[in-house]
Amino acid sequence: MALAGCTKCIKYMLFFFNFVFWLAGGVILGVALWLRHDNQTSSLLLLQFEGNQAPGTFYISVYILIAVGAVMMFVGFLGCYGAIQESQCLLGTFFFCLVILFACEVAAGIWGFMNRETISKELITFYDSAYIKAVEMSDSPSKKAAHHVLEVFHETLHCCGKGDDTPLFTAISGNLCPKKSVEDVLLKPQSCHIKLKDLFSEKLYLIGLAALVVAVIMIFEMIFTMVLCCGIRNSTPVY
Repeated sequence: MALAGCTKCIKYMLFFFNFVFWLAGGVILGVALWLRHDNQTSSLLLLQFEGNQAPGTFYISVYILIAVGAVMMFVGFLGCYGAIQESQCLLGTFFFCLVILFACEVAAGIWGFMNRETISKELITFYDSAYIKAVEMSDSPSKKAAHHVLEVFHETLHCCGKGDDTPLFTAISGNLCPKKSVEDVLLKPQSCHIKLKDLFSEKLYLIGLAALVVAVIMIFEMIFTMVLCCGIRNSTPVY
């Protein structure tokens, strides 16, 4: 069938937006894989202390992002092909998938906003448990493990302590904190609590920005899909 006028223009606009949507899925997939293998987060979240693994809530979010990126690439391809073929069946399936994806994105956004500080709080609690063990007077394997955990945190984040450190921790911090450069000798090392909050806030803002851009694209796609389906139906000859 042949479309003309505005409907034909919408067909190519829908193809363009679907192509952008497909690319956005690839970008989200790439960002999620980068977050999964980022040296800073990996070195912290793979730590173990007294049989407990560092909290993995952040990785759960990343795995969801990987799944979303892969689904977006599939749905984007489906929309591109449906628009070029002018298939109401494919466009209807594409529209249905978009609605489900949009609903999931809104739900994930609400959950993420309500739990935006959970990841950093969990890691701060994990850090504090090692901190408490590190300042104990007894010399035990657990204390050595705590020293290792703190060294990884300090070297990864370039921080030291909680910000309200005890005299005992200050006395032993020379072996646990990163070596200072000449410029940093007179500066007080930044609290690891602050560094942990900043680390995951930056990554969550990046995820939120990507989700907002994708949501806007999805809204335009749903509108164009409905208009194109109506145009195809109206242009189909009735016998």
